Amino acid sequence: MIRLISRAAAFAAIVALSACDGGQPTVPVKREHVGPFPAADRPVATIVSPRWSTEEQRDRRNEAGDVMGLSGITPGMTVADIGAGEGYYTIRLAARVGKNGRVLAEDIIQPVISALAERVARDRLDNVSVRLGEPANPRLPAASFDRVLMIHMYHEIEQPYEFLWRLRPSLKSNGEIVVVDADRPTQNHGTPPALLKCEFAAVGYALVRLDNMPSAGGYLARFRAVGPRPDPSAIRSCRLRS
Repeated sequence: MIRLISRAAAFAAIVALSACDGGQPTVPVKREHVGPFPAADRPVATIVSPRWSTEEQRDRRNEAGDVMGLSGITPGMTVADIGAGEGYYTIRLAARVGKNGRVLAEDIIQPVISALAERVARDRLDNVSVRLGEPANPRLPAASFDRVLMIHMYHEIEQPYEFLWRLRPSLKSNGEIVVVDADRPTQNHGTPPALLKCEFAAVGYALVRLDNMPSAGGYLARFRAVGPRPDPSAIRSCRLRS
């Protein structure tokens, strides 16, 4: 099991990451050699672009404002932006949590995270750090986050059970994972809510609430970890119905 660290130590671990480090973490995150994990019984969407829409169009719909509001994100929180891409949410989260909060932006594509690190440095966002993740492991520090956001990217995760299993220790005791996605098949860049709920439940998460999110092109789901983290051998893949 991952050794949990204190909140103060976890915060220090995030602060130690330079905001312009090009995704190279200065604090190593130990990778557990566990598994195997079940394969997802569904297609996986390809990563086509770090940009879902233009920032101006998204702001006109108040997308980020609606998502942050329904996610319960307030000043002083520590938030992870998984699949941060060009940083649309990262930049707005930084303003939302304020100088006493922290934002960690993660992506798995080196050129993307390097470009985002340059944007963070250029905009002097001192409360933002960036990190290069792995497809099945976001590589987040333990017991650190009030919210972990995954915006229009869950359907691109090839190994969701391992990803969610490795993500669990990064949440604070009352932390939540927030998923925004479209209600359509995964191969069409969405995730049906029933499938999302099933995959999260398989790794020990409970659905807190589900809201329609038209400004973000779909729905918003909030999950919280409940009970002990299951052994990988006990995780059962959710089966798609024909």
